[in-house]
Parts: sequence; C-alpha cells; structure tokens
Amino acid sequence: MNKKDYQKLLELKQLIDNNQATNEQKREYVELLYRNGNISKKQYEDYLSNKNTEDIIKATLVIGGILLAAWLLSELLGE
Repeated sequence: MNKKDYQKLLELKQLIDNNQATNEQKREYVELLYRNGNISKKQYEDYLSNKNTEDIIKATLVIGGILLAAWLLSELLGE
C-alpha cells in the first residue's frame, strides 16, 4: 500500500469505528484490504455477497488497525 491508501484506510476505519460509514465506505475498506492481500478472496467474496458481513467487518477492523499502527510507527521512525 502507498501513503494515500493508508490514509484512506485510516479515514474509513474511523468512520466504521464511529458507526458513521455507509455501506459503500465499508465495501471500499474491505476492498482496500483485499487488494493489499490482507484478507482472502473468500472473505472478500463473502462480504460482497452479504455472508458473515459483521464478522468480516470485525476481523478487517483488527487487521486494518494492525496495518495502520505499523504504518504510523514507520512514519514516526522515518522509514
């Protein structure tokens, strides 16, 4: 992911965390993680077909949080 993707991921994660995200924003969040290889094709397809969407969103929030923490740490350390 590039810096723009991380910033978008952070923005979308905050909206989801605050229960302010639209379905389209949630889909975009899941798609970003899928494109980056952080969730499986099955998880992505299940989300798109409305299977286990809440469980998938919960899992992607954890995954996204870890990615964002690592990215922010690398930004702070200048790497």
